Amino acid sequence: MSYVVLARKYRPRNFAEMVGQEHVVQALTNALTTQRLHHAYLFTGTRGVGKTTVSRILAKSLNCTGPDGQGGITAAPCGVCDACRDIDSGRFVDYTELDAASNRGVDEVQTLLEQAVYKPVQGRFKVFMIDEVHMLTNTAFNAMLKTLEEPPAYLKFVLATTDPQKVPVTVLSRCLQFNLRPMPPETVREHLAQVLRSEQVTYEDGALRLLSRAARGSMRDALSLTDQAIAFGGGELREPVVRQMLGAVDREHVRRLIAALADGDGAQVVATVEELRVQGHSAASTLEELTGMLQRMAVLQVVPDQVHCTDPDDAECAQLAQRLPADLTQLLYSLCLQGRVELGLAPDEYAALTMVLLRLLAFQPEWTEKKSLKRSSAEAVRPSAVHTEPPPAVTPPSVAPPPTTPLPAHEPVSSPESGDLSDFWHRVVSTLMEREAVTALTRELALQSQLVQRTDDCWTLRIGNPALAQAGSRERLQAALSAHGWPVRIEVESGPVQDTPARRHAAAAEARLRAAEESLRADPFVQSMMRDFGGKIVPGSIQAL
Repeated sequence: MSYVVLARKYRPRNFAEMVGQEHVVQALTNALTTQRLHHAYLFTGTRGVGKTTVSRILAKSLNCTGPDGQGGITAAPCGVCDACRDIDSGRFVDYTELDAASNRGVDEVQTLLEQAVYKPVQGRFKVFMIDEVHMLTNTAFNAMLKTLEEPPAYLKFVLATTDPQKVPVTVLSRCLQFNLRPMPPETVREHLAQVLRSEQVTYEDGALRLLSRAARGSMRDALSLTDQAIAFGGGELREPVVRQMLGAVDREHVRRLIAALADGDGAQVVATVEELRVQGHSAASTLEELTGMLQRMAVLQVVPDQVHCTDPDDAECAQLAQRLPADLTQLLYSLCLQGRVELGLAPDEYAALTMVLLRLLAFQPEWTEKKSLKRSSAEAVRPSAVHTEPPPAVTPPSVAPPPTTPLPAHEPVSSPESGDLSDFWHRVVSTLMEREAVTALTRELALQSQLVQRTDDCWTLRIGNPALAQAGSRERLQAALSAHGWPVRIEVESGPVQDTPARRHAAAAEARLRAAEESLRADPFVQSMMRDFGGKIVPGSIQAL
């Protein structure tokens, strides 16, 4: 006897065996039980979710005679009577399946409708099932409208399509429509585990998770991939083997990429992409895994209680979710999703992947460090066309200590004024930034905070954005201060801030820009160009270097 593939061997034979479509099963079961039967049904949904299966089960329910031959319409077909067995094997003369993808013309439809005038030969009802009905021509649709609206009492229409938008509204209005949903990965995984136990195949949970995600909501695809994985793995399902078969990226690479993005570490991002290139992993698969993990991280950031203790991926996502603010997670997700479209436009998919990931660093919110795009010290002192002096309140120390020498911390701390605290904190933060001692969220915590209290062993910072007050950022800032001469404990509180290093930097930048605009407008050459030739200064085009 030839081997029967899993997708056919485990096709549901009744409503009780169907998984993932409870809303459709319940509606049809109630209709069959009360015998409130419509004359035309339309089942929609993506491939492999059970449209044809539901059609066959419905045909069996309408024509089942029971084991003793005395049964009637039922929601639980017996599966052993002649009608049930013949429908399962495709030999029931009163059940006709028409593939509209290859029989889409008016002639094929008229040939089918000619059979409608004859009563059932073997069963209780004659059932016409038209698969991929959206492929029919307009003429074919028009030919069946009248019969579809008022068929004989013994005739039932069952239509199935993956694209209901292409079905004319005149057809939709004549049908009872059911939408079969894509199945969630957890449902697919549980069904695969049940099938493999029946087949006595050894498997790992990690392998089933990979297969259930790769199926993309289609149970048929999941069973077909499982067949392939069993053959590829020599009768066993091991996670590394299944990952190799699917070309899936190891989640360790994905975790390293997200961690590097969280730290603003461009060098680590580029190194990880190069490692993916060497190992031959797909760039598209990498972005797909990234979007999947970022989506799960976003959910856990909003609803932390949804962590599944039995799923190791959830535990890892929860750890990464604590390292990224919720809005940054949303930004990364959007850019990764858009980046999948751009891969096909680049001559080298790995170069495109690198650019997408570097864009994540370049387009982070302004409170996030752009570590990979920092200017060099030479660039910071580049001479500019416009020279302006910043306000005294934001002037950095005239002499910065060398990077290897910690700054002294002998300033008075008894009853300090708020202005003195702000001046002191601005000098400290400027020093840490010059020495590149703080990066990413740690740097933003320092820039966006205000020093409100200072003692010999404890400094209290106030932050206006609670998303920055994460334990990891606070600990890294505390370690950076200790390494540069301030061995103190940092405490962070939420509340309104008035004077922060970031605001001082912004005020200084605005002052330089105003001075640059005034200097440019006062330039004799610019004035002559505007006067003699009608020249104009484009708003927003002036930048202070």
